[in-house]
Amino acid sequence: MRNRTHRSGSEHFVWRLRGSGGELMRRWFFLFPSWSLGTRSKVDYSYCSIKSIRQEDIVAKKPKQIAIYGKGGIGKSTTTSNISAALSVAGYKVMQVGCDPKSDSTVTLRGGEYIPTILDTLRDKKNVKTEEIVFTGFNGLYCVEAGGPAPGVGCAGRGIITAVELLKNLRVFDEFDLDYVIYDVLGDVVCGGFAVPIREGIAEHVFTVTSSDFMAIYAANNLFTGIKKYSNNGGALLGGVIANSVNSPYAKHIIDDFVDRTHTQVIEYVPRSITVAQSELQGKTTIEAYPDSDQAKIYKGLAAKIAAHTESKVPEPLPGQELRAWAASWADQILAIETGEVRSAGSGI
Repeated sequence: MRNRTHRSGSEHFVWRLRGSGGELMRRWFFLFPSWSLGTRSKVDYSYCSIKSIRQEDIVAKKPKQIAIYGKGGIGKSTTTSNISAALSVAGYKVMQVGCDPKSDSTVTLRGGEYIPTILDTLRDKKNVKTEEIVFTGFNGLYCVEAGGPAPGVGCAGRGIITAVELLKNLRVFDEFDLDYVIYDVLGDVVCGGFAVPIREGIAEHVFTVTSSDFMAIYAANNLFTGIKKYSNNGGALLGGVIANSVNSPYAKHIIDDFVDRTHTQVIEYVPRSITVAQSELQGKTTIEAYPDSDQAKIYKGLAAKIAAHTESKVPEPLPGQELRAWAASWADQILAIETGEVRSAGSGI
């Protein structure tokens, strides 16, 4: 439940909402100096019935929903958690939804503590309450883990489908008055379940975390294919690439060439840092453990760019054989770039 204040010219009224349905509590009132909402008639200072506010005049805040994909082990959850933490520190209300069967997306937001997953909770009981699946983490950030099936049983993507449906039914986003919902999604495969944030248009913007390693780029290219497939049916579009573990010239050149060929962009270059390893060993994000470090500044800058991002586009994935040929062409360039013989990504290619 929350208070919301609206000001327009000389009007000033306050209402209290419950959930997105705008259920009004009759014991609350609004006070305005001269104009009545809806009728626009002159009135004296007075207490007025809350029932005179029309439902259509009440619009619940819609959070900005973002999906971050990436190959397993690429640093996707580390990056996502630091983005969430940075947004929270900046004053936003943030919820992070882990969409990986490992269920460890939010662990560094809770001091190394794992939380019950939605699927595990639903196995134990039929009727689930919000407080049984949503937990508070660093700086008041909200944490959710979709979970996955028992090993060897069922579909891992089903956890995402179930989680999204349950969060909607419980009106969780409205209850917590969120500014951002960030989905941390496994990007090795884009099957029906893992593609839900894209296919259903739940996420407004999609970002992918990749390094210069071929399999990470291969996974990113697959993601681009999924985004393009659903783009004509209201699916989410690509905001850009987060280049992770970029500590060498050739790594940057490879990623730059890939995003150029697929008509997208690099949102941020994130170097590999021992500060990240130190933070995670403490069960914390870098934002929490070392807020004044150079690495924390990079994550804060990345979060600011994502917060300011408004226009996403349809990428142009490389066909399989073309991707393989492109990768092979780079094999002969790496040593030359490292030794300074090649000064740009386009040289000799």
